[in-house]
Amino acid sequence: MFAQNYIADRSLATAVFLALKRRKPLLLEGEPGVGKTEVAKVLAALLDTRLLRLQCYEGIDVSTAVYEWNYTRQMLHIRMMEASGVNRQEELKEIFGPDFLMQRPLLQAIDPANLKPPVLLIDELDRSDEEFEAYLLELLSDFQITIPEIGTIKAKEPPFVIITSNRTREIHDALRRRCLYYWIDFPTLDKEYAIIRARMPEAPERLAKQVCAFVHELRSLDLYKAPGVAETLDWISSLLAIKQVELVEGPTRDTLGALLKYQDDVLKAGGSELRRILQKALGAS
Repeated sequence: MFAQNYIADRSLATAVFLALKRRKPLLLEGEPGVGKTEVAKVLAALLDTRLLRLQCYEGIDVSTAVYEWNYTRQMLHIRMMEASGVNRQEELKEIFGPDFLMQRPLLQAIDPANLKPPVLLIDELDRSDEEFEAYLLELLSDFQITIPEIGTIKAKEPPFVIITSNRTREIHDALRRRCLYYWIDFPTLDKEYAIIRARMPEAPERLAKQVCAFVHELRSLDLYKAPGVAETLDWISSLLAIKQVELVEGPTRDTLGALLKYQDDVLKAGGSELRRILQKALGAS
């Protein structure tokens, strides 16, 4: 995965390998911004296949996740058939066919017409309702979906499935049993430095080390939302945009909004606390 600038622990690489080898979904949990979604993107690039992403949210339903009938096209087709004198039974039979079906990510992932199995990313499943989670059980068990008007559609070759969760609620045991599991934690100091060097080679070495030390110390505070790797990369990109080659108190304070996303956290990390963390980061570099 290093070829795609993703620094993975051996245990994570093993979990991904087993998911590929056994064709089992891989459930990745961890704090936001630690690289869960990126695993699916990197995997799709490595396999040279499509990435199908389903972003979950409260109230997500079949029409968004699985399929929807193209009602506008159906109505136009009905009018054309009526003008041609086709009987009602023939109309219904024709308009509820594959040509009028709008595929969403889950159906696209198991489409028998796929030349290569895609990577299906079910992102932030914990944001969806438990009813939708239950709907996924058929898909993850047999990689098939039943559409009443057409019948059962089954994948010729199962997709590679990555499911992510930020643990805003617990994922049900029934779904967990169908998956391999891995927890992605915040990276160590050395690993985060390696990530910055891989993703942002233009960053000065001294700045990269100082940023890693600063963020590592910042995470030890009692924050509402500790910054993830995504925020670290965003912050160093912001520092480079204002021509910083090392951490200085003023620019560090001014760019905290790229690292921390809540005012309470910004206040907690400000003032004397910021100077203490900055001093420690400069000493570590």
